Amino acid sequence: MSVDLTPVLSPVRELGEFIREQREAAHISMRGLAAKAGVSNPYLSQVERGLRRPSADILAQIAQGLSISVETLLIKAGVLPAGDTLPVVAAIRADTGLSERQKSALIDIYLAFCKESGAAADGDTPDAVTEPVEQTSKADAPSVSGEE
Repeated sequence: MSVDLTPVLSPVRELGEFIREQREAAHISMRGLAAKAGVSNPYLSQVERGLRRPSADILAQIAQGLSISVETLLIKAGVLPAGDTLPVVAAIRADTGLSERQKSALIDIYLAFCKESGAAADGDTPDAVTEPVEQTSKADAPSVSGEE
């Protein structure tokens, strides 16, 4: 009697393929990523081949080694749910024209701006940010062309 393990192993294989694709796109050797992630080379090889399912901690270390978002890798692994994301973040993730590195950078910047604007709405910004900027007239503005 044989048991079909394809539905069980498929997500693990897909995760391994994703990690390998990201590593290759970043031009990092398997040994280099293993060293950056703090795992053994044979273990990382097994992860990439879909033979091992790494823990969330190991996935976070791998994500840092690849310079991609930890959240992206945890969602890809099924550790975090893909739902409940902001529409802008979902749109960035769905953009096929961007690399995972670019998506991660854009998401990080966007979330930082969201956090900052949330703090501004709460009145937690420093006075220098909340004070109005002094307007200069066109006559006071420096000349761009160098002509006076």
